[in-house]
Amino acid sequence: MTKVTEETVRQVNGLTARWAQTLPEGTVFSAAGVWPLLAFLADGAAGPARAELAGALGVPADRAAGAARELLAALASVSGLDAALGLWTHHGLALREEWRAGLPAGTHGSFGDDLVTAQERLDAWAVERTGGLVERMPVTLNREARMVLACALALRTGWRQPFTELPLRPDAGPWQGRTLRGLYRRSVRPDRVGVTGTPDGFVTALTVPGDNGVDVHLVLGEERMAPGRVLAAGVGIVERGLPLTAGGALPHGHVGPGLHVEQQPAATPEPRTLDVRTVAYEVRADHDLLASAGLFGLTAATDTRAGHFPGVSAYPLAVGQARQSAVAQFGALGFRAAAVSAVMPVAAGAPPQHRYETTVVRVAFDRPFGFLATDRDSRLVLAAGWVTEPAPYPVTGLGPAVAPLR
Repeated sequence: MTKVTEETVRQVNGLTARWAQTLPEGTVFSAAGVWPLLAFLADGAAGPARAELAGALGVPADRAAGAARELLAALASVSGLDAALGLWTHHGLALREEWRAGLPAGTHGSFGDDLVTAQERLDAWAVERTGGLVERMPVTLNREARMVLACALALRTGWRQPFTELPLRPDAGPWQGRTLRGLYRRSVRPDRVGVTGTPDGFVTALTVPGDNGVDVHLVLGEERMAPGRVLAAGVGIVERGLPLTAGGALPHGHVGPGLHVEQQPAATPEPRTLDVRTVAYEVRADHDLLASAGLFGLTAATDTRAGHFPGVSAYPLAVGQARQSAVAQFGALGFRAAAVSAVMPVAAGAPPQHRYETTVVRVAFDRPFGFLATDRDSRLVLAAGWVTEPAPYPVTGLGPAVAPLR
């Protein structure tokens, strides 16, 4: 990954943690896809809008565009991640050359009064830039639209060690009685899982390494914990700000949410092993950023009684729409996620003979949990979300036997 400052990573991850606490369950989002848009807006803003955007970004407005360019370059260098910025302006809108020149090259297009054709072009851009995961631009052009500034991210990684797919039927919790598309694997890396304590409760975290420098972290909190608090803890774990007691150092017993350490018979002498059970999922979500305008520094910028972006254009502009569409898919072989953000001013076999014992660390994500996809080197959170509706196991005749949760 191209070098991105620790400060920028901290600010983007901070927005991830704050945004997570405002969202409902069953969601996916990418603060990394929104932050550059806010930064370029801040660069061209004035007055209260400029101050508010800088506050949301966590960097001074006069440094925002440079930080955004740095972030976009870093995102583009992540293996398995495609990142693109797009700018479209109404043919009657003249931009300040100084502001336009601060955007990455090749990003600027225009649209006219044929809004149907223009919308089709914008939608096609979203589809192309996300490999079809996002099917349209999240904002809709109207007669008042003068500009659309968008960022698309498409992320994919394959697992270094694939999961085995088996039916899974939880015996407790919100998914009790359902037959789910369960994912199982055993490894000799118990330190891939660990537990940490927070003021809100204990959180279990599992790292699923991708084959291209991208990791997906699954996080499970105590049942009483709010999803936003669990995801915020996940950000702290990713950033190594929260101490994690790794699986190899855990005592026997129930040691964290969904996490157990026990002795089990084994056919061969093995080191401590890690058994993982989780579920396949697909999560889709659409977000209206203006519903939490203060979080994104957009409250003042939405006041249409005056212009707020004189550094963008002499034409008075205010933010009319700001939205994100996102999707994440987690399966036996890998993970895919995409987000488009836009601001519109306007296993089987015979039983083995067991002669040995081994210590097994078991972790089960068999009730709602969070996930964070990150760049391994910088620890930048690229996408995050909360799983409430796992994929059901397909019914094809009798099918394989259900893998019970032990």
